[in-house]
Parts: sequence; structure tokens; C-alpha cells
Amino acid sequence: MRTTSAALTATLAALLLAVTPSRAQAPATETKPAFDAELAKSVAADDHGMRRYVLVILKTGPTPVPAGPQRDEVFKGHFANMGRLAAEGKLAFAGPLDGVEGRRGLFVLAVADIDEAKKLAATDPVLSSGEMVAEYHRLYGSAALMLVNEQHKRIQKKSF
Repeated sequence: MRTTSAALTATLAALLLAVTPSRAQAPATETKPAFDAELAKSVAADDHGMRRYVLVILKTGPTPVPAGPQRDEVFKGHFANMGRLAAEGKLAFAGPLDGVEGRRGLFVLAVADIDEAKKLAATDPVLSSGEMVAEYHRLYGSAALMLVNEQHKRIQKKSF
């Protein structure tokens, strides 16, 4: 159990490091990109280019919805809800997990506190149906994560 938890932690750390500015000094031949105050403000970045989020880990819930039309509707609503939250600028990132230890997916919500994250998560049919339950964690990461949804649209051929 500890090994898979460590693997999940390592995976999330790698994801966040991929979008977190490095503190390493650039080689002398590279020029540092100019600070863009307007962009920083648009993603609610602090002076370090970071911001607060809440990480929501979705786990198998107590009342799985059996295969069939009701389950199809629950997941259709789940995807619609994620689209709505992303459009509102509240969902910075989401994706499925491998199911190890019941962990099935994650949200990174662009909110500063867990209470607000719980209110947003409660609007998701997979949670309100009992198909999944949520685990909440405060997260401090790169504000550049807020740019993922817009960039994703530029590389996405098909929608769910």
C-alpha cells in the first residue's frame, strides 16, 4: 500500500514540476523570458509564479452504479460538469488514474480552500451518486497550470 501511495505522490510531483518554474540558474547563453505581468495576473500568480489549488482524488465509492443507461448518464454528467468547471476557470486539470487502491481520477481545482472545493465537487454526478468519493488536499503549484485547458483545446482532435 505504501508503494502505490509513493508512486502516486511521485507522479503528482512530476506533473507539478513539469509546470513549475525551475530555480536552477539558466546557462549564460540563454536569456530569461521577460516577466509578463498581465499573464501573471490572469492566472492569479503570486510573486513566485505560484498559486493555491485543491487536489481532489476521486476514489471508488460505496454505491457503484451498475452498467447500463443510468451509469451512462452519470458519466455523461461527470464529463459535462468537468467542462463547465473548466470553462468557469475553476478546474485547472483533471484526468483518470489507474485504479490502484481505488484511486480512479483527480481534479486540480483553482480554489484556495477545501470548503469551496467540496462545494464544487458536490456538483459532480459521480460523487452525488456514490459511484466515487473524494479526498481533498491543499496544493501550492505553478499558476501556469491554469493555461493547460486553453492549450489543450489546440491539440485535441476529439472530445469525450
